[in-house]
Parts: sequence; structure tokens; C-alpha cells
Amino acid sequence: MVIMTELLIKLFVKDNKNTKDPKVRGAYGKLSGAVGIAINLILCISKFLAGVMTGSITVTADAVNNLSDAGSSIITLFGFKLSEKPADKEHPYGHGRIEYISALTVSIFVIIMGVELLKSSVAKIRTPEAVEFSTVAIVVLVLSILGKLWLALFNWKLGKKINSTATKAVVTDSLSDTASTFVALVSLIISHKTGFNCDGYFGAAVSVLILWSGISLVKETLAPLLGQPPEKEFYEEIEKEIMSYDGIVGVHDLIIHDYGPSRLFASAHAEVPSDVDIMQSHDTVDLIEHEIQKKYGMLISIHLDPIVVDDERINELREITQNAVKEINPNFSIHDFRVVDGTTHTNLIFDVVLTYDEKRSSAEITRLISEKLSKIDERLFCVITVDYAFD
Repeated sequence: MVIMTELLIKLFVKDNKNTKDPKVRGAYGKLSGAVGIAINLILCISKFLAGVMTGSITVTADAVNNLSDAGSSIITLFGFKLSEKPADKEHPYGHGRIEYISALTVSIFVIIMGVELLKSSVAKIRTPEAVEFSTVAIVVLVLSILGKLWLALFNWKLGKKINSTATKAVVTDSLSDTASTFVALVSLIISHKTGFNCDGYFGAAVSVLILWSGISLVKETLAPLLGQPPEKEFYEEIEKEIMSYDGIVGVHDLIIHDYGPSRLFASAHAEVPSDVDIMQSHDTVDLIEHEIQKKYGMLISIHLDPIVVDDERINELREITQNAVKEINPNFSIHDFRVVDGTTHTNLIFDVVLTYDEKRSSAEITRLISEKLSKIDERLFCVITVDYAFD
């Protein structure tokens, strides 16, 4: 199985190690679609004939399932093809999200197939029909299980190489098909051995499994379309990369936008010492943007935030404020800290970054921070802007 997979990759995917290239990703996706179409059509014809021979609704439904899978593979193939299109006036960030849409479409097909199978199974339970045992049907079902397992492993390997939601959807679909065919096989054997027609009951069980898989796939494929952030480790890696340059003393408001695999755009605020020449800091930021694009293939725009770093009093007030915020929630942080002195009071101006699991309102949080700082020094007034972490 592994040898066959590697052979197909070498034959049909040029420069197959360069998986960050959208064209290479497209070649992997089209290979997945083409192989899926071929295998599912073969299985559909074989199982349809076996279903006719045995009169089994489970086997026949499984054949229809393979036909819908062939349609899903066509959608996957065209999805990858369309996602290769370059950016244009109407879509300045490219067409990469079509891959997510194709995965969502496959998920919907899975749910529809599950509903139809459930209806057929319920009808079969109400009005059972005799199921005829056939050695040929048994052989067909066993070969179908092996074929679907290989297809799942094949797409799993492709999906691992290119980290594709679409191919992961095909893997889940193939595994649910394997379970469906296995249940059809067991149903056929039990009906033959015991005389009890369990075809409809097993068909209903398979339909529930398929529906569960389809709903899970919808949730997984909707997430990137709705704005799911990249992995937290990736955020931390980019922040660490920015902080590794001399002259950068902090980074915040890092936002990464996902417009499809290998099509990431980002923005961030980099804190620099206010006493350093602005042209020098700007040159550093330009270098960071260039190196991140070169290393990660991600276009990033970095905003300069000059901060005072050599004033002992401001540093002390910053530390007092940070500690007060951490007492409220250790996961909170502050940035853009400034101090404006007046004749009767001192304004502490800063942003506080909350986490999404915080149940208290932003107004409640700002009130608690202000109260804590006023207890330390009643002359301290807070001007707080509330942010939320994007990672």
C-alpha cells in the first residue's frame, strides 16, 4: 500500500516535496480526486451487482454510497483545481478557500447519504424482505473493505503532506464507508446463519454512523471559513521570530488571516525603544517582514510602537500595573503603556488583553484594575482599552 502511494505521488506530482507551493498542493489534491473517482466507481458497480444478487438493501445502499463518494472526489478534484487560481481584482487574497468549500460540500454529501440510508433502513425494518446469501457478494464486500482502507490511508498520507482539510474529509468519509461495508458484510452473514433478517437494523446503525461522521466533518470544515486561528504554537513561533531581532522589546496584536492553505497574511505591532532613531527601527521592521515572508511564505505588515524603556519611574508604574492585571487573571497582559502626569493625578494609559474564556465583562475588568491601582496610589487614574487575544 505504501509503495503504491509513493509511486503515484512520484508519477503525478512534480516537485512533490515543495508542498508550500500552491501548484504542488493542487497536484496532490487532483491526484486524490482522480484516484477516489476510479476506486469508488469500481466499488459502486461491484457492490450494486452484489446487492442485486442478494437483495440486500444494506449492500445496495453501500453501492449508492460509493457513487456519491465518486461525486465527492470530483468536487475535491475541481476544488483543488480552482484553488490554484491566482489573485485577481475580485479576489485579491487568492482563491485558496475554495479548498475549504469543497471539503464542506463533501461533508454535506455525507449527511445527505446518511439520511437517505436511514429512510431506506426504516422502510426495510417495517417491511423486511428475504436476503439471499452469495459467496460472490461476500468476496465483493471484503475487497471493498480493503479498497476503502487503502483509499483512507492514501488520502491520509496526502493530507499529512499538505495539511489539507479537503483530503482529511475524504479520509473520514472513506473510514465511515469501511465501517458501512463491514456492517453490510456482517448483516449478510448473520442473516444467512440465523435466518433473522437484520438487514434494516444494521442499515440504520450504519446510517447513524455516517450522519455522525458528516456532522463532524461540517464542524471541522466550517471552522477555517468562519475565521479559525492557526495553531497556538504557530503564533508563538512568529512572535518569537519577531522578538529575536535587536531593537524589538515587545510584540502584540499579532493577527494571522487564513485565506486558504499556504495563503496566510498577518499584521502585528512591534514595540521599539523610543530613544532609537526611527529610521533604524523602521529598517529593522522591514528586515523582519522580508525574512518572515521568505521563511514562512506569509505576507506580514508590522506597525511600530515606540515605548519608553529607560525611565525608572515609568518602568516601575508599568510593573505595578502588570502585577495588578495578573492578580485579576494570570493570562491577561498589557501593552502600549504610557504615563501622562497632571497636577492632581497621573493617567496610566494602556491596553489590556483579555482571553475569550473570561466570563466577566470588559467594564467589570477595567473597574477591578482601576480599583487595585487606586488602592496602591489614589492619584493613579486608568485609561484602559480592552483587547482580546487572537491566538
